[in-house]
Amino acid sequence: MLLLALDTATPAVTVALHDGEAVLASSSQVDARRHGELLLPAVDRVLKEAGLTLDALTGVVVGVGPGPYTGLRVGLVTAAAFSSALGVPVHGLCTLDGLAYASGIDEPFAVATDARRKEVYWARYEDSRTRVTDAAVDRPAEIAERLAGLPVVGAGARLYPEAFPDARDPEHQSAAALAALAAEKLAAGGEGFLDPLPLYLRRPDAQVPKNYKVVTPK
Repeated sequence: MLLLALDTATPAVTVALHDGEAVLASSSQVDARRHGELLLPAVDRVLKEAGLTLDALTGVVVGVGPGPYTGLRVGLVTAAAFSSALGVPVHGLCTLDGLAYASGIDEPFAVATDARRKEVYWARYEDSRTRVTDAAVDRPAEIAERLAGLPVVGAGARLYPEAFPDARDPEHQSAAALAALAAEKLAAGGEGFLDPLPLYLRRPDAQVPKNYKVVTPK
């Protein structure tokens, strides 16, 4: 097994290689505006660090979100391109599940990432491997009571301490954790993966203006 994992659903552009037993190499850079610029160089770095080439891959793991429109698509399109070129499967995982797995928490908690617009993407977990709600997007104040008393992992908790006073690490997504979670699922029979399609939860920030004038000739 050799998995290439990547996730661009959050400000972290993160890539890792996993051989089914351990992470061989990883790279993470936090920059919300440069996903397209940073992702492929990061893939090159981890391959060089591990002394491997793309044709050694047996699968690609990708975070499907939730996340903002543009950044999220960078990772998904790249994963699809590698899958098509190499003839290997793509395994989709919820980005929030990667953060949950990385936390190692073995009691009820939540994960919250920055959704912009003063909102967070979030979900509740029974433990680091077991999500008990669907991913959702809400304003922090609207869910503070529902998550009262629970640790909250992720950048969303750091951004809104008044709603999530018990913020926990990790703050940012890690492809190393996503790869390890995928390897665990594959070893157990390959159940629990998602289709490699974007999980948006809401419309893109950029939209066509209403009542715009048509300037093309008839």
